[in-house]
Amino acid sequence: MKRVAVIVNPNAGNKKLINSIEQIEEKLLSTFDEVTIHPTQKEGDGARLVEKLANHVDLLIGAGGDGTIFELINALAPLEKRPVFAIIPGGTCNDFSRTLGINQHPIKAVEQIMEKRTETVDVGKSDNQYFLNFWGIGLVSKVSDNIDSGTKQLLGKLSYYISAGQTVMEEEPFQLTIESETQSYEGDAVMLLIGNGSFLGGIQSFFPSSSVQDGELDVMIIKQTSIAQLWTWMQTRLQKELPAEGNDDLVYFRAKELKIKATPNQEIDTDGEKTYHTPSTVSILPGHLEVIIGDYPFE
Repeated sequence: MKRVAVIVNPNAGNKKLINSIEQIEEKLLSTFDEVTIHPTQKEGDGARLVEKLANHVDLLIGAGGDGTIFELINALAPLEKRPVFAIIPGGTCNDFSRTLGINQHPIKAVEQIMEKRTETVDVGKSDNQYFLNFWGIGLVSKVSDNIDSGTKQLLGKLSYYISAGQTVMEEEPFQLTIESETQSYEGDAVMLLIGNGSFLGGIQSFFPSSSVQDGELDVMIIKQTSIAQLWTWMQTRLQKELPAEGNDDLVYFRAKELKIKATPNQEIDTDGEKTYHTPSTVSILPGHLEVIIGDYPFE
């Protein structure tokens, strides 16, 4: 890896990233022969830069929050020739960078990138979109809708859990149908969550034992819920336990591809971005992306 491009969201992290960009560039130039910095100005700039730069660099670095990384991945994943990808985290949660063991301090993240430790990881695909962390409908989508931007800035990761508690009280079930090679489901649900990475909202809350190298998606259905039910689930997740057998409110399994229908149609939350509605086909692309990892190996 000699040629590096950094696509940076200048507004990420209250502009902390862009204010450190000269130091970031200087560090990278101590290891790589060529480093170019490309700030974005508006939505869509990151995707256009990926298409422009991908064939001309060995390493593409996304510097920003989860929204920035989502845009870059959705431009990078469809390409036939993909450079190595790395992340300098700059948002509230930075979920996939955490999965990769990347330090949440930007300069320390750059030092990890300079070590050039790479692995191939799986990428999720949902119809015409790609995702690194999760795909969800129902409760998970409503939670992010209910987060006030000021609360998110003030409380960070905790805001997701405050919102979850508020949202649970008003969630109505929908009719869900799933077909996959391992398990099918037809019945009521308040949430369907499909995970690739282990972090959601900055915490290993739902799939802490998941792997981005196993070629499978983690699937969780919550049929009905309450704050007590949600808290029980969180505790089992934090202890890396699977749902207890005989728990009628939770369904958990793994699959490579799922065909999903919902009545009424549900808004899809893909790594925090909402563009499409069900029905949908969700699949895994094993080892689709080569990335730079951080301080701990994948298990």
